[in-house]
Amino acid sequence: MDAIRFRDLTVDAFIAKLASGEPVPGGGSAAAVAGSLAAALVSMVSSLSEGRQKYAQHAALLAEVGPAARALTTRFLALADDDAKVYAGYIAALKLPRETPEEQERRQAAMRQAAQDSSAAPFETIQACLEVVTLTEALAGRSNKNASSDLEVAALLAVAAARSAAANVYINLPGIEDEAIAQALLADTEALVGEVHRTGDRTREIVRGGETREPLNAEPS
Repeated sequence: MDAIRFRDLTVDAFIAKLASGEPVPGGGSAAAVAGSLAAALVSMVSSLSEGRQKYAQHAALLAEVGPAARALTTRFLALADDDAKVYAGYIAALKLPRETPEEQERRQAAMRQAAQDSSAAPFETIQACLEVVTLTEALAGRSNKNASSDLEVAALLAVAAARSAAANVYINLPGIEDEAIAQALLADTEALVGEVHRTGDRTREIVRGGETREPLNAEPS
């Protein structure tokens, strides 16, 4: 894993690694890759809408969404790598010696830190998923209708990625062993996932309703 980034693998090679008995990549990396697919679909929908007279009134929005979505694909793939790296750190902490009280204390401290570190990439994945569904909601009714199902798929993937990443936050909470930090992280995670859900649902409602919307800056705040 030291020299390999998941983005450098073929889809087949990544799936093979995911299906193997190796501890990484795991669920956290899979969630981040799902997020990257969602962001890529947003970029595609934007690209299929730009330069078309029918969507000229949304040109400013489309010009912003495309680069933002492409940046998110890169961010998600980096998070997939980060998740694998921190899990390797957790495995290393588990293997620390624990013969003496001092060694036990060092090992326990390392495991607490590893649990906290292991929550970081999944939490950031959820944050990035919120950015994705914010883009899908903005594009819904303002982009190429022939690609509206792709926009809905992007929203669905982002919601699934957020829920999957949240599972990787929850599993690490007991290991943090600091009730205040764990409770704050739990509350922040649940609030973010809820917002991802609501925004994703709004995207699907607009897409399914076939609504055509005014330019974003023309709508009342």
